Amino acid sequence: MTLDEYFLIGETVTLGSHKFEADEIKAFAKKYDPQIFHVDEEAAKKSVLGGLCASGWHTAATWMKYNLGKRMETEGVRWTGPGPQPEFGPSPGFRNLKWLKPVYAGETVTFTRTALAHRPLAGRPGWNLLTLRSEGFDSTSDKVIEFDSAVLVKVG
Repeated sequence: MTLDEYFLIGETVTLGSHKFEADEIKAFAKKYDPQIFHVDEEAAKKSVLGGLCASGWHTAATWMKYNLGKRMETEGVRWTGPGPQPEFGPSPGFRNLKWLKPVYAGETVTFTRTALAHRPLAGRPGWNLLTLRSEGFDSTSDKVIEFDSAVLVKVG
C-alpha cells in the first residue's frame, strides 16, 4: 500500500473557518506576541496596520488547531479506505511561512491543506514524509497565510 492510495496529491481539504474576535486576539497576543497592534484597539488604529489584528503566530496556531481537529474527526470512526488505516506520527516542522495580509478583529478565515508530495523514509521502513501546502483565506478570498508543512505517516 502506498500513500497514493490514501491521499490524492493536489487535493485541497477545507479544515474549517474561524472568526477572530478582538478579545481572543488580545488574549493570545498578551501571552505570545505583545505588539501594540495586537493588544490595544485604540493604539492599533494609529499603527502602521490601522487596526487591531491577530498575530501571525495566532493565525498559524489556529490553522494547526483546525488541522488537528479535522484529523481527530476520523479517530474512532471505522476505517473504510484501502488497506490498513494510516498512522500519523510527528511533524518535522514547516517552511516557507508567509503572512500575506493582516487578519483584523471580526474577520473570518477559512483554513485549507493540500497534499503536495510524499516519499518513503529510508531510515524508517513503512514510514513516509507527506508534505502539505497550508493556507488561510479571508472573507474576500484573499490569502492571509501560507506555509509548507510535513507529517510522518505510516501505511501498511
